[in-house]
Amino acid sequence: MAIQIMILDPAAQSYTDNEIVGKVNAATANITRNGSVEATARPIADSEVVAAKLAAGAIKTKLAAETDGNKLTASELAAAAAVAATQIAAGQAKASLDAMADTARGYIKTDPTSGQFKVISIERRADGKQEAKYDDVPV
Repeated sequence: MAIQIMILDPAAQSYTDNEIVGKVNAATANITRNGSVEATARPIADSEVVAAKLAAGAIKTKLAAETDGNKLTASELAAAAAVAATQIAAGQAKASLDAMADTARGYIKTDPTSGQFKVISIERRADGKQEAKYDDVPV
């Protein structure tokens, strides 16, 4: 892990949509990432389906139908779900703070999803630019 710094200049020139499209069209590098294209225009990528897109009970039904020995037994599931008392206390404290209103919380909450990066801090520098520090290892 290393802390990286990104500087944003709020006074920087912004591009119009047409200028952005022109720059993309003029680029010589190919766009190769699946995420660069709308999901409806390409095949579904690994880990792209979110829980909200699954029918209620779909995973439970699929697991119940498994016969290859890959599903957990009830005792294995209970052991995997066991949490130490100190972990519960720490988790509850974080959950309580995160549940506070954004303006009442008193700190900046970072909530990255898989492949995103945790923000460590955000400052406004003396020159008016925004500085964000983040962990360079994705979640």
